[in-house]
Amino acid sequence: MIKRTLKQISEMISIQNNIPSFANITVEGISIDSRKIEKGNLFVPFKGEHMDGHKYVADAIQRGAAAAFWQRDVPNPPMELPILIVEDCLKAVQELARKYRTELHVKVVGITGSNGKTTTKDITANLLSLKYKVQKTEGNYNNHLGLPLTVLGLREDTEIAILEMGMSGRGEIDFLTKLARPDAVIITNIGESHLLDLGSREGIAEAKLEIMSGLQDGGLAVLNGDEPLLMERIHQYKGNIQVKTFGRSKLNDLYPTEITQLEHGNDFKVNGVNESFRLPVLGTHNILNALSAMLIANYFAISFEEMDKGLANVKLTNMRMELVEGKHGEKVINDAYNASPTSMLAAIELVSNLQGYTKKILVLGDMLELGPQEEQYHLQVGKELHAKKISMLFTYGNLGLKIAEGARAVLGEEKVFAYTNKQELIDELKKHVDEATLVLVKASRGMKLEEVVTSLQKGL
Repeated sequence: MIKRTLKQISEMISIQNNIPSFANITVEGISIDSRKIEKGNLFVPFKGEHMDGHKYVADAIQRGAAAAFWQRDVPNPPMELPILIVEDCLKAVQELARKYRTELHVKVVGITGSNGKTTTKDITANLLSLKYKVQKTEGNYNNHLGLPLTVLGLREDTEIAILEMGMSGRGEIDFLTKLARPDAVIITNIGESHLLDLGSREGIAEAKLEIMSGLQDGGLAVLNGDEPLLMERIHQYKGNIQVKTFGRSKLNDLYPTEITQLEHGNDFKVNGVNESFRLPVLGTHNILNALSAMLIANYFAISFEEMDKGLANVKLTNMRMELVEGKHGEKVINDAYNASPTSMLAAIELVSNLQGYTKKILVLGDMLELGPQEEQYHLQVGKELHAKKISMLFTYGNLGLKIAEGARAVLGEEKVFAYTNKQELIDELKKHVDEATLVLVKASRGMKLEEVVTSLQKGL
């Protein structure tokens, strides 16, 4: 993590006060929460609608912070304390991260896409850790504040940083990639997330391709070659880069030749490699995420033959295709972190094809930010269910009612349960599970369907 004196920081960003008496104080690491201060941190206070972090500057320093930022328009700065007065705290953090990035000798992998960013990040980190000192984005620190904080958290001896880049609108990934200056990038796919903001899948593709604007000269772009919207646009790119593609099609540079679905993951083979790989992650769609990570690892001189160990040890961030056991012995796939039509249909396909269960139950909630066509997307998900492969459907939320409406035509009224009250859903669901049951729980993060998983685990 960043370790600099206040004098050095004052040379990296613009500050508006004199600090001669504090110039030699060294800060180590950044904190934006005064309750989580570690000794030596630089505390960054933010102003919100209902809370102003500047009220906690003195407390943060008392707790061990070495210094703090102070935004210029906030009155009564405590000049007796080691503070750096800046025009805007967020912009100061971003600029500090930008300068710190230029001082590091780290290689950077940037990852974006509508679905699968975090899974791809986790797999890529595992593969690259076979040979390098690696750090990756933790949690959801992938936006205009989270990514700069991640950069500022990089150790100076880190050899490769894997940075996830999220967005809600145009220009955001452009900002992030120019700050991160990646040596290689991945675009996992183009789905339907952010249709509300960007209007069309074409708009989403163009926004995701903003990641190219920060890609360093001669760098590698790894793209989903099955996505025409990406391939059409990448051919128009004029920079000096390498392009590698992955996907199901044999036209890609890397594609699966064999897939064997297992209870806790998949075995698979790829073109041009004799080795068989095991990925302990549910869902054949996650093999595609693994392929993109494998292309990155190979770019950094890790042979395909070496990769099986890295893949076999993959552990994903919580609530992403996580298989857990309920109180009555039922198996529950917790995929409650996010959802789009593409990812929901992929999860349903997984459940439909898994063997060894006499009953398969879907618990599906609202998919958010899908724009004017949101009801049609939910209706279509319901219509895609297969009566011989899915035993029952439970839906939650107002849009979930549309999933239920579409499903009744294929499953029948008696197999579809629609709720807008979560506890009522849980109470009914518990009546239908036993040790031979598989339950999929999936929705957008805002629906908090992990509460259903917790209730099944605890039997509450």
